[in-house]
Amino acid sequence: MAEQGLKSAALEQPLIPGRGCDKDSQHEGGEVTKVEPPDGGAWAWLVMSACFLVNGIIFGIINTFGILFVELKKEMVANGVEDASAKCSLVGSLTIGTTFFLSFLVGILSDKIGLRATAVLGACLATTGMGLSALVGYKQVEILYLTYGIMFGAGASLVYTPSLTILGHYFKKRMGVVNGIVTAGSSIFTIVLSFVNQHILERHGLEPCLQLLACLTSILILCSFTFTPLLPPAPPPAVQNASTFKRLLEKVVYLDNWRNKRFVIWTLAIPLALFGYFVPYVHLPEFARNIPLDEDEEKNGEKAASLIMMIGISGGIGRILSGILADLPSIKRNGNRIILQQVSFVSIGLCTMLLVVAPQFGGNVYEAMMVFCLIMGVFDGCFITMLGPIAFDICGPAGAGQAIGFLLGLCSLPLTVGPPVAGLFYDQFSTYTGAFLGAGVPPIVGAIAMCAIRCFPDRQEKEVQDAEGKLLKVSETKDTMVENA
Repeated sequence: MAEQGLKSAALEQPLIPGRGCDKDSQHEGGEVTKVEPPDGGAWAWLVMSACFLVNGIIFGIINTFGILFVELKKEMVANGVEDASAKCSLVGSLTIGTTFFLSFLVGILSDKIGLRATAVLGACLATTGMGLSALVGYKQVEILYLTYGIMFGAGASLVYTPSLTILGHYFKKRMGVVNGIVTAGSSIFTIVLSFVNQHILERHGLEPCLQLLACLTSILILCSFTFTPLLPPAPPPAVQNASTFKRLLEKVVYLDNWRNKRFVIWTLAIPLALFGYFVPYVHLPEFARNIPLDEDEEKNGEKAASLIMMIGISGGIGRILSGILADLPSIKRNGNRIILQQVSFVSIGLCTMLLVVAPQFGGNVYEAMMVFCLIMGVFDGCFITMLGPIAFDICGPAGAGQAIGFLLGLCSLPLTVGPPVAGLFYDQFSTYTGAFLGAGVPPIVGAIAMCAIRCFPDRQEKEVQDAEGKLLKVSETKDTMVENA
């Protein structure tokens, strides 16, 4: 009896993080023990901190590209380059586009070689890319397309997707709050880098600024080593009478996600909403400088750069608040987390369009733009925070990794296309009015498209209904047996 009690107690303890888990724990007799996320503990909080840094460094660099954009464009115009706005914005677009485009491959790769190996590989690639940008890339924008846009973007993708997936291995009840804290990292780093990048660019130039970003990127390598999975991998699918191609596809892609109509609608509506999402992050500082916000050129640049910081500040608040909201029982059930994301998209779209109205406020133009940016940041934070929890809600733990990966991969096209198109608008018409008005429409359209998700039952509800149906059949069988007796 004593030995049996000790065995049971040991099985209830969380797995040792350093060893990971490839299979469910088993009794000596072969009975499978379900592994649950520990929802706490020293290693769990360390993983959360590492994910916080990953989100902060990657999106702090991506979100503040608009500040580097001003310096890059200035150098290109001085060298007589045509269509400077479109060409410079392509660097930032390639970065975020590559980060998201490769995510669907990252989801598959993570299932094959593990979350930690994938993340370490990505961290090394991102560090190499940013290091080369600081060494040679800053001298020519075409080199930055490769080093900053593709190499850093690809490396960031290999780290970012596992950082979202690994949280589900360590947290369940606190998933919303933890996601809020982790995604707040991007807001905090955006705020800090908005000041630091502007200061370095004004006093030292582009090369030292890129050197700083390369040092920050190297921290991702240390963070990646903490990504030790706890939950077992998804069981191999039982495919009978299927073609060789389908069997091969089942081994690589988690097809249950694509049989889930709620996931299909969600994963198509989000990219639709993001065609204009990244436009303010790239073009807002230049748009604000052109108004201008101050007669003094240096103060005008500082105020323009501070608008990205405003989005970062309120974005951090939005991430934490929405994370707390996401864990409320009334929000968890019936897919209400999706409603939070819809409200966020509508608000982001409206705020983007309202930015062009700010010059009508005369002497209070800076204050008006601050208000619009602060509101935009709150809802941007909510949208980002909901990605992980909604993926787990719709697809469950087994499909969440690939769900996030494929979703982010589909988001790459709109995120890449948006800023260069806005840059072309500016190069042709010498105004950002049409670009910002157009950028505000897709988020609203995407939010409306997400209403179709309500037409299909929730995964958890369906499981409950199936369980109730089975119980009903058992009950009817028992009643028939009694009547026959």
